[in-house]
Amino acid sequence: MESPTRPVTIIGSYLSPYVRKVLAVLHLKGIPYRIDPIVPFLGDDRFSAISPLRRVPVLIDDAVTLADSTVICEYLDERYAQPAVLPQGAAARAQARWLEEYADTRMGEVFIWQLFNQVAIGPHVWGRKTDEEVVKKAVEVEIPQVLDYLEPQLPAEGFLFGQVSVADLAIAVFFRNAAFARYRVDAARWPRTAGFVGRVLDLPCLAQLRPCEDRMLRTPLPQQRAVLAEMGAPLTEESYGTDRPRPGLMKL
Repeated sequence: MESPTRPVTIIGSYLSPYVRKVLAVLHLKGIPYRIDPIVPFLGDDRFSAISPLRRVPVLIDDAVTLADSTVICEYLDERYAQPAVLPQGAAARAQARWLEEYADTRMGEVFIWQLFNQVAIGPHVWGRKTDEEVVKKAVEVEIPQVLDYLEPQLPAEGFLFGQVSVADLAIAVFFRNAAFARYRVDAARWPRTAGFVGRVLDLPCLAQLRPCEDRMLRTPLPQQRAVLAEMGAPLTEESYGTDRPRPGLMKL
């Protein structure tokens, strides 16, 4: 297996849970990268060409261009084997893939589109008023359903498969966006989930992303790249971003 040498390029905002998952894998494996921190709504025509669904993250390296976080993580794990982010054994690997799929789909639907989209993306990108009924249903109905499923799946201590896996990362990254929307897991009702999320988000591969995330949350979109440059973020020389938002094929 190869050792990482030249930086890969990642396209996508620090505030995306899918980008956050991929960046965590890069940090775990010690793979250098440069980032073009755009939100997908602001991607130009070149972005559409490499991400036909207009979604992030996109990975570009010397071998391939990929536009799906799960595919990217599996590619990185196959090309740069250590430390592995998929567990050993067919059953464990299948379970890890399922939990990542559950996170990317069901948790994405609830935590991003029903919560974060309502309080952050809609108002700040599209100028739309928050639909408080959607947020209320997410907090009172949809998120508890997710947590009721996760609670018996997650370990009381440590991680899902002994060492940190992509499944651990995929689940935990959505709770970071929930925190941006001021949602916290009720540790009395879901103690395993609360403990697990705290352990994973405190891992260095995720914790070191917090300064950029927190700053982006407080910075208007047109100013974000300049602010990240001042912070010393590993930015690409050029950007696929534009100043005119468009939805493309993404759900709003």
